[in-house]
Amino acid sequence: MEKDKTDGPAKETAVGRVQFFDTTLRDGEQAAGVNLNVDEKLQIARQLARMKMDVIEAGFPAASPGDFSCVQAIAREVKTSTVCGLARTREGDIRAAAQALAHAENPRIHVFIATSPIHMEYKLKMTPEEVLAQARQGVLLARSLAPEVEFSAEDASRSDPEFLIRIFRTAVEAGATVLNIPDTVGYALPEEFHTLCRRVIEGVGAPPEVIFSVHAHDDLGLAVANSLAAVRAGVRQVEGTINGMGERGGNSALEEVAMAVRTRRDFYGLDFRLDTRRLYPVSRLVARLSGVAVPPNKAVVGANAFAHESGIHQHGVLAKRETYEIMRAEDVGSTPAVMVLGKHSGRHAFRDRLEHLGYNLTDTEVTRAFEIFKRLCDEKKDATDGDIEAIIADEIFSAVQPEFRYEFKEYSMHVGGENTTCTVTLSLEGGDLTDAATGRGPVEAAYAAIKRIIRVHPRLENFKIEATSERSNAMGEAQVTLAQDGIKAMGKGASTDIIKASIRAYVNAVNRLYSTAAVRKVTLTVPAAPGSAAARGKAGEGASAR
Repeated sequence: MEKDKTDGPAKETAVGRVQFFDTTLRDGEQAAGVNLNVDEKLQIARQLARMKMDVIEAGFPAASPGDFSCVQAIAREVKTSTVCGLARTREGDIRAAAQALAHAENPRIHVFIATSPIHMEYKLKMTPEEVLAQARQGVLLARSLAPEVEFSAEDASRSDPEFLIRIFRTAVEAGATVLNIPDTVGYALPEEFHTLCRRVIEGVGAPPEVIFSVHAHDDLGLAVANSLAAVRAGVRQVEGTINGMGERGGNSALEEVAMAVRTRRDFYGLDFRLDTRRLYPVSRLVARLSGVAVPPNKAVVGANAFAHESGIHQHGVLAKRETYEIMRAEDVGSTPAVMVLGKHSGRHAFRDRLEHLGYNLTDTEVTRAFEIFKRLCDEKKDATDGDIEAIIADEIFSAVQPEFRYEFKEYSMHVGGENTTCTVTLSLEGGDLTDAATGRGPVEAAYAAIKRIIRVHPRLENFKIEATSERSNAMGEAQVTLAQDGIKAMGKGASTDIIKASIRAYVNAVNRLYSTAAVRKVTLTVPAAPGSAAARGKAGEGASAR
């Protein structure tokens, strides 16, 4: 059979192809503290469809009116993926799922019942024969209402394999098109799960058009490994969630399974239609809407997945990415090879960053800057580009004097109505320059006043202020980043007066801006600013002295 070349869902799975079944909106939402509304689920479903997800399990329609509405809304809108609704083998659940999926272009009803001895005895309070009968009845009803029916044997990994074979045969006879083998409580080990899946597939002897599926939980951290073991055993649909979100330890992370199959195509020999370039953006969307953050060390989509700090690794990646990267960041929609400069970084990565920032230093200057950089990294986790430029400006080129070196003297504030007026005095070469401006708050007013004094109007790219302790008399430490003519400069200032700290940080950044410009031999653009100190008479003495 030819591979599906359309944008629609795959109706059959040929040899050499695996499908992906996303249950982020159903099982993923069952994670503690997660509650997505209809609009949020629709946003995620749209992106899953754009990613060419084969199957989207939109919810459990019988669980609540909200779940029913979500499934219904997604079924109406999503046309390029199969939309699935979960149901127990009860008639009410199945009819609710069918009703919610009524407008779906490609509907699937997912019917399940528990098959492990502990579940049958203590939860269902049913005999194995009663469970078999219920499964047959449920699948028959579901198949009369939908063209595709998936049957799941809940807690399959703790079920008797022979009973699993019996119930799956029953489901196929009743019309099931997909048979799911769940590791519901994350109990299985990869080797035994592979054996179980192989035994069930061979024992059931289903027609080739029937797809075997797997649904693994991560209670022992083995969900992805178990999913891949099942694929190796002949399973051709993998169920999971974005970011591995889900109950307890979560579900199998679809992004990890997909990239494992893609990266090791030499081993698995499988293809799929999923557009992996959307994995990272969808991961961020799910994290933002669910409130469940992605750990930085998360495989494939974590912030550090393509980041390198070790000097040996950085050197290798700079020489050839494949030395330490087995997959490309671009293939998952992430940022290529991020070099995190820290205490483990080497000279090659440091020099590469200097060149990226526009510096062309001698070997002696690089050595000196690298030594200072290493000492700085002993004091803080990693160094920013602003830190590195400060090292170059303050230590390496300290003999190169900037055109300006402002010093903060004092400020005064007047609050009236909606606006605040701030008067700031700076010192330049022994002479004082004073100006005032208004703003919607004290910091905005102060910065506007400073712009009237200095010769440039840099763009404020970042501003933050933090207390140095939890005490009421704690100092405030402000940090600002300014940008002008392709140069960025970061400045810091501290004071028990947070306005003073903010002004000091800004002035410090202005001085660094001029220092960097002097080193690079760049002339900063001076806008015509009527009324500024630089354009006026006496204050112009300061300007003429510059």
